[in-house]
This record gives sequence, C-alpha cells and structure tokens, in this order.
Amino acid sequence: MTSPDPTHHSHWHALTTMLAAMDADIERLYLERGIEGVRPRFAMPLIRLAHVGPLTIKDLAAALGKTHSAMSQTISLMRSEGLVTTTPGADARTRPITLTERGHSLVPFLEAEWRATEQAVAELDAEVPYSLTRVVGELEQALVARPFLDRLRALLETTPSPGSTRSAPAGSTASTPARHAGTTSKPTT
Repeated sequence: MTSPDPTHHSHWHALTTMLAAMDADIERLYLERGIEGVRPRFAMPLIRLAHVGPLTIKDLAAALGKTHSAMSQTISLMRSEGLVTTTPGADARTRPITLTERGHSLVPFLEAEWRATEQAVAELDAEVPYSLTRVVGELEQALVARPFLDRLRALLETTPSPGSTRSAPAGSTASTPARHAGTTSKPTT
C-alpha cells in the first residue's frame, strides 16, 4: 500500500453511530412492548400504507423518498415478518403492497412511537448549542450552492482513474468506462 488506511478517520462516523444507537433504542422499545420482528425502518412504510392504501414498491419508494432497491428490500423483510402482502396488479409488472392484519394492528403504536421519537429528537436538538436540524438545513443549502459531486470531482482532479495514467478533467466522465452498455447512473438516496 502506498498510503495509510483512510477509513480510520471519518467526519460522519460519530453521526452514523449515534443514529444507529437511536434506532437500536427504538427497536429495544418495540421488544419491551412485545413487538417482535419489527425494525424502525418499517414504521414509515407501514404508517404510509395505512393512510393511503395499497401501493406498488415503485410508488411507495417515491412517496417516501427512498430508492426502489432499498424499498424492495424493506418490503421483502416486512413480508417475511407477516406485516405486508403483495397481490397481483393490473399487469404482471405491478404488485400492490397491502398491510396484513398484523401490520394494521401495529400502526397505532407505530404512529405514537413516531410522534414520541420526533418529540424526543426535538428535545435533544434543543439541549445542544448547535441544533442538528439547523445544521442539516445549512448543509443542504451549501450543497445546493455547490453539489457534493462537484466537490468530489475538484478534490480528485489530479487523482488518476483506475486503469488510466492520467487524471480526468473536473466534471468529465470521459475516462470512466460505462459499467454496462446502455445504462445510466442515477443518484441514490
């Protein structure tokens, strides 16, 4: 190796660790209440399906601001826990997701937990001198002014691409081969 392992330092590690610990606390709360097999990431889709009725994975992902792939994985896990079911749609490509009786029965508690979590986060946010909510808003504004991709390109301007002896100009994808012919990359959420 030509350089030390850069993964030993991460600006966001503490934040992602804190968020994971908060999710683990929510999951512990579920278990304390006798709710097994439910993960915090299930709450939003279960609540949304209870309010709007059956949706396809594509429509649910769009409504919740998630990728199709992430929502498909979540729905698969929810189906294995008996929270949702899919039914044949108007054509073979669509399968609306419907709450099961168990899924419906959990929604009142999940809505109460959602509200309690939002209140607890607001209280936590108020306890610190720099509101995370405000910081995130300011970071979003900074990224509108100069997108993250532009920042990465500028920082990697002199770094050669794999298989290349020269670096690509900022903003260029000329030396980056397509992974699969006929595909385009999409931003992930």
